[in-house]
Amino acid sequence: MAELQMSPEISAEIRRASRANQATRTGTDHVMTALAVGGTIIVLVPLVAILVYLVYKGASSLNWAFFTQTPKPVGEQGGGMANSILGSAIVLSLASLIGIPVGIAGGVYLAEYGAGTWLGNVIRFVADVLNGVPSIVMGIAGYALVVVHQRHFSAFAGGITLAIMMVPTVTRTTEEMLLTVPNSIREAAYGLGVPRWRTVMSISLRTAAPGIITGCMLAFARVAGETAPLLFTAFGSQFYSKSLNQPIAALPLQIFSYALSPYDEWHRLAWAGALVLITMIMVSVGLVRYVTSRGQLKGGS
Repeated sequence: MAELQMSPEISAEIRRASRANQATRTGTDHVMTALAVGGTIIVLVPLVAILVYLVYKGASSLNWAFFTQTPKPVGEQGGGMANSILGSAIVLSLASLIGIPVGIAGGVYLAEYGAGTWLGNVIRFVADVLNGVPSIVMGIAGYALVVVHQRHFSAFAGGITLAIMMVPTVTRTTEEMLLTVPNSIREAAYGLGVPRWRTVMSISLRTAAPGIITGCMLAFARVAGETAPLLFTAFGSQFYSKSLNQPIAALPLQIFSYALSPYDEWHRLAWAGALVLITMIMVSVGLVRYVTSRGQLKGGS
């Protein structure tokens, strides 16, 4: 069988075309890498600038008294935000205990049971609308739905309002993450005789858990710094609250109050409070991400 012979001119042309294509691909790769790095820098610069400025303005006011004492009356030096830190932890814990399970349940229904149904479409539409509602409107709604019926402000009202704000984000994130789970995994479970509810609980949710947890953390971070809803529901306090049925202090409320005051000492405490608040959010999110990644590694091994 005769071998095909390629002329030197054709071989040279092929080599030139190959080099040109390689140069084009390399150039495109460099451009996309530069765009990705530039986008990352654009995102990180504002965050780093905020953190640096908060440290610059607030670090000097962080001391033992800040974390152990309640606010001092006007004219007295010192004092802290211990009651506000504890109050924020209580309200956010209450909101998470209510909002996260409800949001996950809603997302499971939308992804596993409500696809294409009128009820699923309604829930999806309502969740999207609530995601775009301003926080002050949510605060007014919380006031009308909870405070008016209780006839007083309370930590419970604040937690309920923040929970309502968390639900749409958790719901939509849970739905999207469950939809990424391959149907072949579900079908394999069904083929083994596993009930649908058990498949959802033991397989679908576990597979989508990292993304769902990320969505929960996004919802948590969003409500952690909200002030307007708490103004209409929790109201704030200068003391420790002994019951969820009483007004309660919170870091965003105390920061807001001190920032608007005419006193330099309170301004410094407001900066320190802002630094503590953003640190709490970052530590919480980082801790959950770390635990999640450890769980993935153990599950993979």
